[in-house]
Amino acid sequence: MHMDKNPAIPDAAAGPAAYRQYARDWLQAHLPAHMRSDSLDYRTPTLDECRAWEASMYQAGLAGMTWPRAYGGLGLSLREHLAVNKEVGALSMPESVSSIGKELAGPIIQAVGREDQKQFFLPRILAMEHYWCQGFSEPDAGSDLARLRTKATQEGEQWRINGQKIWTSGAAKAHYCLLLTRTGTVADKHRGLLMFAVPMDTPGIRVVPIKSIDGKDSFAEVFFDDVVVPDGARLGEPDEGWNAAIRVLSIERATNRMYRAWRFECELRQLVAACKSDPALSQLLQDGHYERRIGEVLGEIDALKGLVERTVDQLVAGERIGARGSLTKLYWSECHQKFAELALSLVSHVTPRSSALARRARKHFTTAYLFARAETIYAGTTEVQLDIIAQRIMDLPTELAK
Repeated sequence: MHMDKNPAIPDAAAGPAAYRQYARDWLQAHLPAHMRSDSLDYRTPTLDECRAWEASMYQAGLAGMTWPRAYGGLGLSLREHLAVNKEVGALSMPESVSSIGKELAGPIIQAVGREDQKQFFLPRILAMEHYWCQGFSEPDAGSDLARLRTKATQEGEQWRINGQKIWTSGAAKAHYCLLLTRTGTVADKHRGLLMFAVPMDTPGIRVVPIKSIDGKDSFAEVFFDDVVVPDGARLGEPDEGWNAAIRVLSIERATNRMYRAWRFECELRQLVAACKSDPALSQLLQDGHYERRIGEVLGEIDALKGLVERTVDQLVAGERIGARGSLTKLYWSECHQKFAELALSLVSHVTPRSSALARRARKHFTTAYLFARAETIYAGTTEVQLDIIAQRIMDLPTELAK
């Protein structure tokens, strides 16, 4: 199950620059044109195509960078991870179909899982054998995890789970759910929370897809009706779920999809190239209004790059990011929404007589705009991030933070 090291993969002593060049060369040589959204050959890849592509990236040493070698990783530092992410972001490739497994479930299993859980789950996540979903949000809780109601009751050597989750990305395809439950009452708030790795084929689990505004059904409601799992499915000790959840969320907000700033820059290049391919749109690019907006977006992308690189420096130095992850989440979500509004404003001028590249850009960026509306909601709403920043970073009194 452990990855056989490709002789071409640089070793740890080579440094981030060498790894970045290796990643650039490999990705340019292997990414199919039909998986690049800036190509006229693009078509929406299937789940199997995405799985195969990500599995090949792993075999090439471009996934699991920081995971221990004992669990299928490369045992490198966040600096090599960031170097690869810069090159992943620089290409208009599909988003990972396993980001929850790689960037949320994997790190939390490493942090609180037992050794047998690490040996079983981690290599299979990297090899794209297991997909995961995240069962945190609930209809009456939203971003406030202290209000969740899904109940886990211990019965000897097993647990019985009842409750409901919502906005669960990828639930229909997932093999496992990273599930946060309550062992006490809602009045306990953050006490009495417990996390599980629950197989999605367990009897009593029902997945109901939710169609989002962009026409996709990647979200779902998940119902747990007398779902029985063994005690071995538990991740961490009872009452440890809150700290584990906070650790997951700080990971998600600070380091999840570290390539975002470079992907936003890639999208901006794609947008400008599409506009330059069409005379009418090319004229718009020279309008002072659009020049100013493009300049503002570029500045915000550069600031986001700096924030990500500073975060990596802090983590490598052994610092805990904690609440500061909310700064990154707040900034990238608002930055990308601003870009999506700019893109939609430009491509709205595309007509049936526009260039083929411009027509494709209209379809792509219209869908991107619709999806971006959710970016200030998922992974914690903007309001929640502002509360965290006010209370835990600025140390404002509660009455002023509201």
